[in-house]
Amino acid sequence: MRGCTVRCVFGGLDSLKLLPEALPTYTLTRICSVAYTKRMESVFEIIAEPNRRAILSLLVSSQQSVGEIERELGMTQPTVSKHLRVLREGGFVESTVDAQRRLYRLKPESLQELDAWLAPFRRFWSAHVDALERHLDRMEQLTSTKNQITPRKRKARRRR
Repeated sequence: MRGCTVRCVFGGLDSLKLLPEALPTYTLTRICSVAYTKRMESVFEIIAEPNRRAILSLLVSSQQSVGEIERELGMTQPTVSKHLRVLREGGFVESTVDAQRRLYRLKPESLQELDAWLAPFRRFWSAHVDALERHLDRMEQLTSTKNQITPRKRKARRRR
C-alpha cells in the first residue's frame, strides 16, 4: 500500500501512522491559489529574520562575497552561509563563482512579486506616512527658524 508516514502527537503520545497518499487538490481562495498563498507566507518567513534583511540591504548596492558580508555584519561565516542558502532557495539572491570565491547579488524578481502583493495594502499606510512626513517637515522648519532668530542683547552692566 502506497502512502505517506506522518508523526502524530496527541495527549503526549507520539506515534507514526501510514496515511493514504493524498490526491492533489486545487483549492482557490477568492483570487489566489493556496500554493500562491503558501508561497507568500514562506516569503514573509524568509524576510522576517533580521539578519537576512541586513544581508538583503547590503546586496542592494552591489554584489558581495560571503567574507565581505561576514565582515560588514559581524557574523560568522557559517551563519552568513546558512542565511544566504535560505535567501537563494527563496529566490532572493543568486550567486556566481569568481575564482576562489562566490559572489552573491540580489535577484529582483522575488522582491517585485512581494511588492506586487503589497500594492493593494499601501493605501492603508501611505496617508499616515505622508502625514508623518509633513509633520517632520514642519518640525524641521520650526527648528531652523528658532536657530535663525538672533539672540537678545543683554543689558550692559553698570560699572561702579
